Amino acid sequence: MFLYFNKITLVFNLFINVFIYYLDMNKIIFLVFCFLFSSVVLAEGYNVYTPDNYKYSKSDNTKTLFILDFSNSMNEYISDEKKVDTMKSNLKKILRNISQDSEIGMRIYGYRLGFTPYDACKASKLSVPIIKGGSTIISKELESIRAIGMTPITYSLKQAINHDFKNFNGYKHIILLTDGGENCDESPCIYIMRTIKNEPKLKIDVIAYDIRNSDDISQLECVALVTRGQFYTANTSIELFNSLNNASNAVKEVEAEIIP
Repeated sequence: MFLYFNKITLVFNLFINVFIYYLDMNKIIFLVFCFLFSSVVLAEGYNVYTPDNYKYSKSDNTKTLFILDFSNSMNEYISDEKKVDTMKSNLKKILRNISQDSEIGMRIYGYRLGFTPYDACKASKLSVPIIKGGSTIISKELESIRAIGMTPITYSLKQAINHDFKNFNGYKHIILLTDGGENCDESPCIYIMRTIKNEPKLKIDVIAYDIRNSDDISQLECVALVTRGQFYTANTSIELFNSLNNASNAVKEVEAEIIP
């Protein structure tokens, strides 16, 4: 009873904070998410289903997909180095420590322009399929990719969930790295909240790289929270490395279990 009372108190405090956010219409997305979160907290008291029933463990069959931002803003400089180059070099360091037995893939967006804005917003492709040994292929593939286009995050997530993981019933781990918010489609938060009920084994870790816009941060943080993933912010090369390393630790934990 005492534990349940604490949960009720938590929900009450949560709604008070949401009410404050609601006064600013730009924060309406928090109202929706926090309502869903509070429902989960209350449901736990009655043993009702929540996505917590599908937690990751070292013995689970997991596939991991990196979704990487190659939009034009990644050409901006931080500490005398382009953000896209910092991303590439740090990711290569991480990939060297991932076993060839792990199933890893890479989807990229913003890698090309289009004849129309609509075409540019479809510039998302599975550059490396999710396969064993994918980490080595990703390292090589990164060399030739340029940052030039738009930021179709939601479209990329749709393609990943509906196609890249098609016919796979295990745990789906996405590591999304972006330096900006969605500028093509609906909010990725809205899409994920609508989708997660049919994808209980989906987890998305989000790395917000040098993002200053509070609305963009809110949308991306929502994507991570709704899928029980982690949300990281990185503004320097060291912070980016640490974020990538932490996000990829799940992959390393799985391989540690299956390798003698």
